[in-house]
Amino acid sequence: MPGVDGTDGVVLERLGVHPDRADLTVVQFSTAFCGPCRATRARLRQLQATRPGLVHVEVDAESHLDAVRALGVDRTPTLLYLDREGRLVGRSSGAPRPAELAAVVDAHVPAAASRAGRDV
Repeated sequence: MPGVDGTDGVVLERLGVHPDRADLTVVQFSTAFCGPCRATRARLRQLQATRPGLVHVEVDAESHLDAVRALGVDRTPTLLYLDREGRLVGRSSGAPRPAELAAVVDAHVPAAASRAGRDV
């Protein structure tokens, strides 16, 4: 999967996205009246509670139409998954099933208990 670089990297930087600060950064493009967006946000918050290396950045698609166009976002929620180096490691459009979302996160971010075990 191609990385986020050049123009895409500049667009994300303008949105305040800093993937170098986390194991995995999930950028969620949402709209105010999007029910699946609210459900996805809640699930990501649950995952963040046990995975300190996960950062969730929500972007209001209607307020950032330039970024929506530049990144090819055509529905909400759209999720971009970025590793610590800013590489795009996944992308989804529409509400991901909880198991799918957890699998993507688990592939890149250890749970707090396993992280503690590595630090010992």
